[in-house]
Amino acid sequence: MTNRKEKIGNGLCHVYLILLSLIAFFPLVWVLLCSVKSSGELTANPTRFLPKEFTLENFVHVIKDLGFAGNISNSLIIAVSTTCIAIVISSMAAYGIVRFFPKLGSIMSKVLVTTYMFPPILLAIPYSMVMAKLGFVNTRVGLVIVYLSFSVPYAVWMLVGFFKTVPLGIEEAARVDGANKVQTFVRIVLPLVMPGIVATAIYTFINAWNEFLYSLILINSTDKMTVSVALKSLQGSEILNWGDMMAASALVVVPSVIFFMFIQNKIAGGMTDGAVK
Repeated sequence: MTNRKEKIGNGLCHVYLILLSLIAFFPLVWVLLCSVKSSGELTANPTRFLPKEFTLENFVHVIKDLGFAGNISNSLIIAVSTTCIAIVISSMAAYGIVRFFPKLGSIMSKVLVTTYMFPPILLAIPYSMVMAKLGFVNTRVGLVIVYLSFSVPYAVWMLVGFFKTVPLGIEEAARVDGANKVQTFVRIVLPLVMPGIVATAIYTFINAWNEFLYSLILINSTDKMTVSVALKSLQGSEILNWGDMMAASALVVVPSVIFFMFIQNKIAGGMTDGAVK
């Protein structure tokens, strides 16, 4: 009787989770299906789920005629650069806080995360003035620097908790085996906190990829525009081409999904792999 109740409960849980997954996944499916519909079909019957005829004319028009491929490359360069630099800096800073300055570092990490108390629009003018004096206006480097000012404090605060879970005895054992501080950090500690690093990398990448305000303010050239600003520019003052909008939206969303799918297996396996090593 108990086993039967457990099976029924598990079945209901699975059905509930499947329904939630379908609800969460439906908007992405709708965008992808609309992106392969012709402009005439979108206008004549916008509520039709499956397209009568699959076409890639919207993607061709967005990529070739509107130059969206250049915007995608700009966002990829900026987001990947921000993620890599932020992870390197924050991982070393978090490890130093935990191992060398535990009391002062705890206060510093809390102070750093207070930068998120300020709304982005409040810092728009100071950032613009600083970037103008440094000569980084309308450059990808300037945008990366601005993104790092928000990403690094949060990443340090987030990774401090993961580094605290690493037992000190594992590092001492590595020292006894002849590993120096750098080798211990790279070969022993980092694999143990890989789930936290991956989660932080995903957060940093998605934030940099989707950021709109500072990209709109600091980037003036069309050839250096990011996807978020380019997607906004597709919205005309009177006429909106839904085919182009859906195709561009698909191009914006898909890289984030692919990035997550590529590294999500490391979230579960990072801790065990690091302990074995």
